[in-house]
Amino acid sequence: MNAWAEDQMINPNGMIQFMGDPEGALTRTLEMELNHPGPHSVGIIGRCKRFAVYAVNGEVKYVAVSEREDDPAGDDYPEDTLAEALLDAILKHKNDEL
Repeated sequence: MNAWAEDQMINPNGMIQFMGDPEGALTRTLEMELNHPGPHSVGIIGRCKRFAVYAVNGEVKYVAVSEREDDPAGDDYPEDTLAEALLDAILKHKNDEL
């Protein structure tokens, strides 16, 4: 995770913390395990779906999953889980609270 953060030029003392899930416990708890037969057929087992979560004090406020019938991993259409979409969702959530 440190190499990925370094590659992305993330300040190790900043607001973003990269965390791994090597045993898939969080992935399974969030029900985000990719069960499509495509990745399994090439030996990719236990991969998580491409998703983004907005949580406040441990309470999940918004979840986005980039998966489509023709793109179960969300690799070709990640737009719903990219920063711009998540920031839009956060702003909408905050406006709804007002």
